[in-house]
Amino acid sequence: MRTIAFVSQKGGCGKTTLATCLAVAAKEAGEHVFILDLDCQKSAVRWGSKRHDPHLLVEAVPSARLPAALTALSKRNMSLVIVDTPHLDSPRTLAAIKAADLCIVPARPATFDIWAAEVTGRKLKLMGKEFVFLLNQCPPLREASRVQKGLAALEVVGSLLRPHIAARVGFLEAARTGKGVTEVDPKGTAAQEMRDLWMDLSRRLRPIQTCG
Repeated sequence: MRTIAFVSQKGGCGKTTLATCLAVAAKEAGEHVFILDLDCQKSAVRWGSKRHDPHLLVEAVPSARLPAALTALSKRNMSLVIVDTPHLDSPRTLAAIKAADLCIVPARPATFDIWAAEVTGRKLKLMGKEFVFLLNQCPPLREASRVQKGLAALEVVGSLLRPHIAARVGFLEAARTGKGVTEVDPKGTAAQEMRDLWMDLSRRLRPIQTCG
């Protein structure tokens, strides 16, 4: 079983939307996925309640119960656990970071967001945790100067997942209906981006799986 945690210093970067849509894409690729929601807002839990999917469950857990929850899920033959978290300095997030095989740090291509992501990445380095950045809510033109500047700044600190995720209306519909963007418009560009994102992430997780 692999465990990934979405973490960030700054809110508004789309952690929950990315976590839920990535969970659906992974499930469609054959993974047995479970989402743990450590955020007090419980947005992922609300998404799961709209979905009513017995094969992709979402559960809210306090930080103290996280190790026991992960142990129980490994006995249920889950292959992937995705953890959604609040802000970086929360004890809940620190517990998720400690338990994760890999942390994903999402950031919008805006100055304050990039700065916050750099801080998050440096903190994760100090903690000795594996992490990758993910640019989210990008303008449709990938060559836009602010995206390129964001890339350059983040690559000084760590590596980035590919592709970068564009801002598209399908993500809003996915959140509203308890779906993944790959289900809202399976043949759309957003769906393909999410599938490609899962492929890149799964390649990075494979060495972790074989060493476990």
